[in-house]
Amino acid sequence: MSQKSTDKRLTSIDECLIVSNKSKIKKDIPDIITDLYYYESILSETIRVQLIYADTGKSVENDGVFKTLLEGMPLEREEQTKLRIKDANGIELKLDLYINKITPISKDTTKSLVGLDLVSEEGITNFKSVVTKRYDGKISDHIKSIVKDSKLLNSEKKLDIEETINNHNFIGNQYRPFYALNWLAKKSVPNTPNAQGNTAGFFFFETSDGFKFKSIDGLMSETEPGGGKKKIKSYAFNQTTNLPTGYSGKILDLVPPTPSGDVQTKLESGAYSTRTVLFNPFTCFYEVINPNSQGSGKGSEENLQKAGKNLPKGNPKFNKQGNNNDFSRTQYMLLDTGTLPTGDTKQQITKSKEQNFDPKNVLNQSSMRYNQLFSSKTTITIDADFSLHAGDLIFIDTPELSSKDTQEMDEQLGGYYIIADLCHYISISEGGYTKIVAVRDSTGRKGNPTSNAI
Repeated sequence: MSQKSTDKRLTSIDECLIVSNKSKIKKDIPDIITDLYYYESILSETIRVQLIYADTGKSVENDGVFKTLLEGMPLEREEQTKLRIKDANGIELKLDLYINKITPISKDTTKSLVGLDLVSEEGITNFKSVVTKRYDGKISDHIKSIVKDSKLLNSEKKLDIEETINNHNFIGNQYRPFYALNWLAKKSVPNTPNAQGNTAGFFFFETSDGFKFKSIDGLMSETEPGGGKKKIKSYAFNQTTNLPTGYSGKILDLVPPTPSGDVQTKLESGAYSTRTVLFNPFTCFYEVINPNSQGSGKGSEENLQKAGKNLPKGNPKFNKQGNNNDFSRTQYMLLDTGTLPTGDTKQQITKSKEQNFDPKNVLNQSSMRYNQLFSSKTTITIDADFSLHAGDLIFIDTPELSSKDTQEMDEQLGGYYIIADLCHYISISEGGYTKIVAVRDSTGRKGNPTSNAI
């Protein structure tokens, strides 16, 4: 479903300054860029930009001769690129990126089209460093240490790190920084009421505001970690040119919300019932854990922060009798009791029977929450809005299809969604737009767009 915007909201590329590594020539090329794509994702550690420019061979003067950017500067790899783009509301993004890939697209006798793939500094630094030292204490502290460490990512960008409740001691084991950060994210439990034993799982990602380390339930919550309402933008799709009262903007194009993935794939991934077999190699004791989101107790949906009212309900015909038999995936783990205890020798001996990682209250919960988050997916296109970021909670409303005289909003598919992927698109011929892939774990419209819409 799609509709044209009544107000074509143009954006601008105010600066795209490239600095050559070899000649140190600086060239600002916003006037020759034809298309620009800016990407953020909760599944990507860094932001990315792809741009296409048209080169007529007169871009750079070198020794009295005009040449293309590729030849005249020249462009080879990792050239620093300062980018400034602005939407119609005056919101500006200032980005300091580096060329990751150069792709010649086409060439004739008068001009050539070239694509540049730009990435954050940390996206390159990640492949030039490894995590080696030992880390003790809270996981959220480890995240900050790895990002700020001068021998690792050495980032000076703003950090928005949600506090974890659990500790984990580990040795870097030559991991790449991004690998270590994502590895830790899967072991993290948010410091929120009733989180222990009920939910787990974080995302590490970058937006234009800096790096973020956020829990799944924290992203879905309508309140900030320190209290207070989040500023949630709301969008409506309808067939009129008017924006309904209480909404931040109109949806220009919509792929209707649909379940993501088939039933068999969801069952195979253990989205709603996962069994974990724990084994202690020192005592030969094993334990079977069966959290089930459809039941009650730990891991059930009543203990989760959901975007909608309820998790998708399965057919009771396929529920096995007895809680210990109802699972669709099994995972195994050796307990790391006594591994890397902190303190002096005496303290380490005292803590030798403590578990370093608590899989009973983390492993299953993390696995299920990651899979549940992508249960429903929709894609929308709106006028360019650079205030939106990956990980933001937004409100989406679509009209229901029914025989009623008046068309109401869809109570099943409307409601809160998390921005999983975001692309700001700027074209010299089409203007500026923002395309969003929004996901959520549950169905049923809850909340009201007028309560805290911007």
